Amino acid sequence: MQRVCFLLKVRPDRVEEYRRRHADVWPEMREALTATGWHNYSLFLREDGLLVGYLETEDFEAAQRAMAATDVNDRWQAEMGELFEPMDGQRPDEAMKPLTEVFHLA
Repeated sequence: MQRVCFLLKVRPDRVEEYRRRHADVWPEMREALTATGWHNYSLFLREDGLLVGYLETEDFEAAQRAMAATDVNDRWQAEMGELFEPMDGQRPDEAMKPLTEVFHLA
């Protein structure tokens, strides 16, 4: 199982809205994430907008491609994209660049 961690930046003035939207993630979005191989997925948000994501998956690139092919992901990204700082024309799901793991205590 591959462990993946990534960083994104929510606009500081939209942090509370981001929290509200994630308090009630659409059931079809949750189902799509599970079906496409996203497991043990967590998001952590700092007050200044720093977002840390963590998930486990067999193949992160394949899981990203599978999610990108879903209609629900297109709708979710369209609604959530405005909450993030500019990402050079990328959607939030496209800007998830895995960090290199340098230590793991099992």
